[in-house]
Amino acid sequence: MSVYDNVALIRSNIEEACKRTGRNPADIRIIAVTKYVSIDRAKEALAAGIADLGENRDDGLLRKYEAIGKEATWHFIGTLQSRKVKNIIDKVDYIHSLDRLSLAQEIEKRAAQKMKCFVQVNVSGEQTKHGLAKEEVLPFIEQLRDFSKIEIVGLMTMAPYTDDEPFLRQCFRELKTLQQHVQALGIPNAPCTELSMGMSNDYVIAVEEGATFIRLGTSLVGNE
Repeated sequence: MSVYDNVALIRSNIEEACKRTGRNPADIRIIAVTKYVSIDRAKEALAAGIADLGENRDDGLLRKYEAIGKEATWHFIGTLQSRKVKNIIDKVDYIHSLDRLSLAQEIEKRAAQKMKCFVQVNVSGEQTKHGLAKEEVLPFIEQLRDFSKIEIVGLMTMAPYTDDEPFLRQCFRELKTLQQHVQALGIPNAPCTELSMGMSNDYVIAVEEGATFIRLGTSLVGNE
């Protein structure tokens, strides 16, 4: 199917998930993950009504940003090395992978204005996944209380690639609970109102469990 057709199907699936759970589809933002596709394919997503593009490497983001610029809202969704922050900091609108103090310090040092960040959480505890353990999240965010250039807008997780729906729901629910705990802290630079969770194989479940940002690659733009 074309990107336009993919977007239509995804929006329909989101609407159905929202009907089942009493949510508003307008509250869910779709990020087109374009790391495996061309600039032209990324532009097709924009033409189909997707405003948000996600990249997981600095070189890929820079290449597409040069061609597309501020026509899109840019999300850095991959592991971010501290030394690469300077390459992307003035181009991205969101960073989804804040998971250590050294990275926060580099963002604080390099950002010209407040950067919207998601704290990445390894909810499932998989050794192959990046992110903080659940019990590390609240102390970490407390450490960032006085960082003037960082706004913790929410939490992000990558669920295991599995067909085990109860386990996926458990992962997403645990992130939602953790988000509510962060909100309860009342830290001014950590409103933590958002949940970045759900990818091509599990986004419907993620929406049912409270996702506000979903990150879609193959189901939206394919894999050229």
